[in-house]
This record gives sequence, structure tokens and C-alpha cells, in this order.
Amino acid sequence: MSCRTVITERRHSILDTVTINIDGREIDAQTGSMVLKAALDAGIYIPHLCYHPDLEPIGACRLCIVEIDGTEGLPTSCSTPVSDGMVVRTTSEKITRRRRLAMELLLAGHPQDCDTCSKYLNCELQALKQYIIKDELSVRLRTKLLPITRSNPLFLHEPDKCVVCGRCVRACQDLRGVGVLFYKKENRETCTGTAADLPLADAGCRFCGACAEVCPTGAIQDKEAPGTGRKRRAALIPCRYTCPAEIDVPRYIRFIREGNYSAAAAVIREKVPFPEVLGYICNGPCEDVCRRGEVNEAMSIKELKRFAAANDEENIWQENSEKKPDTGKKVAIIGSGPAGLTAAYYLANQGHAVTVYESEPFAGGMMRFGIPEYRLPKDILDKEIEVIRNKGVEILTDRYIESTEALLEDGYDAVLAAIGTHLGQILPILEEDDEGIIVGIDMLRDVSLGEKVNIGKKVVVLGGGNVAFDCARVARRLGGELVQIACLECREDMPATEDEIKQAEEEGVVVHPSRTSTRIITEDRVATGVEFLEVESFSFDENKKAVIEVRDNSYVTLEADTVIFAIGQRPFIPEGFGVDRTENGHIQLDPFTQTAGKEEVFAAGDAVHGTATVIQAIASGRKAAIAIDKYLGGSGIIDEKLAPVEEPETCLGPMEGFAYLPRCEEIYIPAEERLGNFRKIVKDIDTETANNESERCLQCDLRLKIKSVEFWSSYSQ
Repeated sequence: MSCRTVITERRHSILDTVTINIDGREIDAQTGSMVLKAALDAGIYIPHLCYHPDLEPIGACRLCIVEIDGTEGLPTSCSTPVSDGMVVRTTSEKITRRRRLAMELLLAGHPQDCDTCSKYLNCELQALKQYIIKDELSVRLRTKLLPITRSNPLFLHEPDKCVVCGRCVRACQDLRGVGVLFYKKENRETCTGTAADLPLADAGCRFCGACAEVCPTGAIQDKEAPGTGRKRRAALIPCRYTCPAEIDVPRYIRFIREGNYSAAAAVIREKVPFPEVLGYICNGPCEDVCRRGEVNEAMSIKELKRFAAANDEENIWQENSEKKPDTGKKVAIIGSGPAGLTAAYYLANQGHAVTVYESEPFAGGMMRFGIPEYRLPKDILDKEIEVIRNKGVEILTDRYIESTEALLEDGYDAVLAAIGTHLGQILPILEEDDEGIIVGIDMLRDVSLGEKVNIGKKVVVLGGGNVAFDCARVARRLGGELVQIACLECREDMPATEDEIKQAEEEGVVVHPSRTSTRIITEDRVATGVEFLEVESFSFDENKKAVIEVRDNSYVTLEADTVIFAIGQRPFIPEGFGVDRTENGHIQLDPFTQTAGKEEVFAAGDAVHGTATVIQAIASGRKAAIAIDKYLGGSGIIDEKLAPVEEPETCLGPMEGFAYLPRCEEIYIPAEERLGNFRKIVKDIDTETANNESERCLQCDLRLKIKSVEFWSSYSQ
């Protein structure tokens, strides 16, 4: 019988109710339920330990014994079904004596140093001891001295704490259907573990965490305590809660595994309007914290996101997306980057009339002008911008806005400044108009617009972030024969993503970490090279100023026809724009209201927080949309329910070699085929690969669906 069948049969057995009497109180109980469950549901506490609401009862701990009229002995209430007219007593001298004996036998071999245990004050056994035994134990204590297993990924096993309640075994076998935990004998003591004491990975564990979730004593526990509330959810499902937009990653991966790609895409769209764009260029903070990475390799979440978005043929999300009635309110948004367009999408969905003003000829902001087309195909971006237009958003290009006040005077009820950081920076060691000196972000913009950019044969790029590497790789595609990057950071601390660095090196870009430029060498106002010193150490002081220690007499010169500065960006805020500013030239944002100096003026994105990632900008746009909607009288609830409601399969079943399933890595076209063109460099994964990758997911969210056990203090009686 599968674990799913057991649960289904139990549900179908609950059809009617009967009346029973517990301690003189009449209560209605569902036919087929057990006495213990009926009592707990009615707020009547009966001590119990081996019982768990999601597991089949076994009556092993003998703590839940009761007296029932017409029944001999002291039956266990967890395994005794209710019947109409049943009279139950939960306390008596005989029950108290037997219950104390059962409790003392459980405690006899359990460690007594509770205050040093990680489960202290959150331990079911400790709570039961306080409830049942209020003085010293009368049984002889023993020490088990069983070895602690710390070598398994994610979980710590301390068999000394095991009281053989069997909850972990039942969760593994009956709830999850994996079946790698068993009872075993060690040093004449009974505890739980794997067959032949195999490591969890070799035993076939699915690392779902159900065993740790139901363990009442901490014999099996998380290596890092998950905490409570949101902290607990973030610890158990880090992929979702590390994502700035909180995309429900396990849920859409589950839909992919089921072959429902449109539903998977709908889950992503519940939080972001750019699912396919993110599938190409998201920096993947979710992958950095993926719990699967502790087992062998993190999930390839970005690849699965792109696959789901690209294979959304049914467009379920459009059928379920409902635009609210017209509110009569008008919102102007300055800037059509990821923050501005995200806010526009959600505000339009809330029923507001939204107009986006963009100073460039095309919408998209840094997604269009800061990310080369080989990384983000423009047709993908255009397709997702069109979805936003179809929500009723008006996007006006070639419209430069100098004043938020002017827009308010034009009748807008609110204005959002999402102007980005499009102003590149250069070092004060040169004249900005020297020939051969290029600002990186300007270069990327010109290339995106199809304008001619002359870079010569030898190129030096200053900077270590993704923009610097984009500039270097674009320079190679424009004909640069020797393209070199130099930055202050050491190789391990370079801010660019590892993939970006690796791909650049494959394309022939030479990387020089730990270098600080001392001067740009020019002849007749024409750049010919850059002089550097080697950096011993690089850090920032408390005022966020760079502290650089150099190696004496370590001068190195790199020849260059072109020097590209990619050392940072800042927003260009016109005089009289009508927003408050910080000391470093960004928009000053009220963190509670998202306003920027006036109650009608809001701000979001890089112009507020500094140059960041697309997903961070999207999250900022969402926050701004919530704040503006509330200001305009709305609820501020912008989340949509676009995907079908699911009842996920909790019975995972065994899978041979699950812990060793390899990660699906991104596949790129060969480096020699990339140069000389701007065609996309990443290959799309096929259905089989996507399905195989989705099978690797630990489904960490299923753990939150396991019911929690209430302590005796939570009950009225």
C-alpha cells in the first residue's frame, strides 16, 4: 500500500460525526477518528509522544493511555477509534502512575543536560517531563554513548537522544515512501538509522527533511536550526526567500516535473513580469543558497525558469490574470527599465492609468542598453515588454523628463522615478575627451542602438564587474585582438559572476586582477596605454572609501588603442527634478513609504539603491507599485493567483542514486563561434534535460506542509 493510499483512505473514512464524553464534557467527533485526535481537536490535552497528526498511530510510547467505560485495561487513545456514546477519562490515579512509569522509561537513557541541547525549550520530551513528572526520576539512568553522525549533508544524527518513538521511521516510510530509516540495535540500545549504517546519500535518502521535522527530541535535526515564522520559511526554502521577488521556486519546478510547463510559467509570473528575460540574465541568488547544493550540486534554477517561460504554449496565466476596474487615478513613471516597467505592470493591473516616459528611442532600460544581445536576445525582451503594453500601459519613448512637478501639474496623481544609473564614471586622472577613452555604459548603449564604435586592436577595460566583462566581450566582437581587463579586486573577490569571467576568458579576454591604475598614458591627447601597480590588499573603510595597499616598484604598463572605463555608474538627476538626494548622488528614499521627498513622488531601482541586478530592480519596482497603490487608495495587494491550485504529491518514493544526480549545466556554443556576431550564446535545454533536472529538486517546501505538534500549554484543559 502506498503512503498516498493510506492517507486517502483515512480521509474517505471521515464521513459523519458521533458524540463522545471526555472527562464529563460531551464533544462531537468525526466517525473513524481516534480518541486522541478527537480530544485534541476539542482542546482537551492528553499527553502523547509517538503520535503525530500526519502519521499512522502505533501507540508505542504509552503516554496517551485513557480509561474507557466498558473497556478493560488502559487503551492508547491514539489508536482507539471513537464510537457513539463512548465515555472517556484522561486522568486517574492508575493512569497517572502508569503514565509516569512510561515517561521515566523514555527518560532513563536520554541525556539529561537539556540546557546545552539545541532543542532546549522547543523539545516535546522536555515539555512532557514538565507535565508528567514534577520531581526526581525514580528509575536508574543509563548512558548510551552512541556516536554522533555529522557527516551527512543537511542533517545531524544524535542517536543518544532517540526515544524510539518511531516518528522518523514512519515519516520516511509511510509519509514520503522513501524507506531508508529503520530501527536498529547498537551497543544493546535500540535507535533509528539506515541499513548497514550507510550514509544518507548512499542509502537512497531524498533529503526531504520529514524525519527532522517530526522528530520530537532532536535525535535527527537540521545542522542549522531553522528558527520560527518567516525566518523558518527562509531557512527551509532558501531559494524562494533569497529571491528578491520571492518566486515560488519549488512549486514551478514541481510543475515542470509533472510536464505542466504552462503552469510552471504561471507560477513565475505571479511574482515577475519578465520570466524569460530572467531565464537568460538572472544572477541566480537562489542557486547560491539551494539546499541541494549541500548534497552535491545546486539546482539549475535559471535554466528551468527559461525552459518554463519558453515552453508556455497554453498561457494559463493570461486566462487567470484579472485586471481590476478603472480607478480614475493616473500614474506617470519616468524610466522604462526593469523597475519602472514592473511597477507599471502591477499598477495597471490594479486599475490605474499608467504612462511610462522613456528618454531613449526604445523601452527596456539597462535590459536593452546595458546587457549585450548575445546574453539577452532583444526579441525576448520586446515580447515581454509587449505583454506589459497589453495590460494598458502607455510607453512613450524619446521623452526626456526634467521635472516630477511638471508631471503632477499635468494631472498625474503619482509619479515614480525609476531613472536607473546610466551615467558612467571615469577616474580623475585624465581628460574625459581624450581620444581612445570610452565610458563602458555609453559604449554598450551605442552598440545596442547599432551605432558604429571604433575600439582599435588593443583594448584595456578598467573594472571587475559584469559591465566590465560585457564591455570586454563586446570589444572582442567588434574586432579587438588583444582585450585585457584590470581591476582592484583579487580573482576570488571580483564582483562579476563566475560564468561571465569564464566565458570571457574562453573568448580570449586576458584578466589582470589586483591591479590599480596610476595613469593613462597619452600622446597628443590620444590614449596609448595604462600604467598599473600591483595591489597587496584592497578594502573599504567605515566611510566606504577604498583603502588600497600596493606593492612597491611593481609598475606594469598595458598598451592600448582604447581604454574603457567600467568602474561604476550613477544616476543623472536633472536640477529641479524634484526629489531628495543622498550624499553619493542617488535618490533619497523613505524606506517605509517609498517616497522621495513628496508624498506624490516615489522612487525605485538603481537610482535609489545603486547599480544592482535585474531581479533586484524588479523587486524594487514591486515595492514601489505596492506603495503607490496604497497611496492611491488601493489595497497594495499586487500578487496574482495565476497557476492552478495543486495538491502536491507528498509521497516521493525511492530513487536510486538520487543524491548523485548531476546538475544540468548551461551549454554554450563554442567560443570560436561566438566572436564576430551577437547571436545568443546559450543553448536551450530540451524537454528530457528539463525533466531530469526537475527530478533533482529536494522539494523543501513539502516540509512546511507537515503539521506542527502543539505543546500542552496550548490547550484549554
